[in-house]
Amino acid sequence: MTAEIGHVRLLETIEAEARLLVRSATGVDPGFDVPGCPGLTVGEAVRHVGSVYRMVLTWLRSGERPTAWQREPDRGQPVEEFLLAGLRAVLDHLAAHDPAEECPTWWPERQNYGFWYRRLAHEATVHRVDVQQAAGVDRDPVPEDVALDGIDEGLSLWFTHRLAVLGVRGTRHARVRIRAGGREWLARVTPTGTSAWRVEAGPEPADGAVSGPAEAVYLWLWGRIPPQSQVLDRDGSEDAIAQLWALLRLATR
Repeated sequence: MTAEIGHVRLLETIEAEARLLVRSATGVDPGFDVPGCPGLTVGEAVRHVGSVYRMVLTWLRSGERPTAWQREPDRGQPVEEFLLAGLRAVLDHLAAHDPAEECPTWWPERQNYGFWYRRLAHEATVHRVDVQQAAGVDRDPVPEDVALDGIDEGLSLWFTHRLAVLGVRGTRHARVRIRAGGREWLARVTPTGTSAWRVEAGPEPADGAVSGPAEAVYLWLWGRIPPQSQVLDRDGSEDAIAQLWALLRLATR
């Protein structure tokens, strides 16, 4: 599946969400735990995003995938400054390359700069939500177009590709329909693999269905709101829906 929104919008999202992440972390105890990602703290979330920017730049410039993902700020450098410096460098690099231009990525189906436009947009968005939840402040909304694109990425890249790389499969056959913003996807789980694709609204069979506002579905797929959240509607097999959610947690961890 390809990006649901334009690449200029994705670049804008990378910058806006990363800067919002930094503002949300400033003045907050870096040791606060992130509710949606056990084991992660506010300081580690900020450092992680800054590390990802540096890892991506190293990979794009050298053509060789780095083996060490996490980087450390310079001595005495606040993690917020560490992230912003990485943000500026990676934005400048991405903006200098057409999204269709070939480059290395970790998804064989998308070996181009467009992959990184999209991946880094959602990296910043999800961890911005993490920091705001950990800080106990009101969460800024995720724009609907960004959330819809993130639903698509979550199902195509993480649920379909990442689980296959991890060798993780379902324990039983099930299909779950996901609805948001007038769009629908079908996620299939079998003991031999997982897959997902966009579908037209219609009678295609499913064992269960999850629907709701785009932001809520997006954050649910990423495990940032509880599996039984009342902001979502669930129909059909709760067992099938629970299996989907648990597999996504393994994929996105």
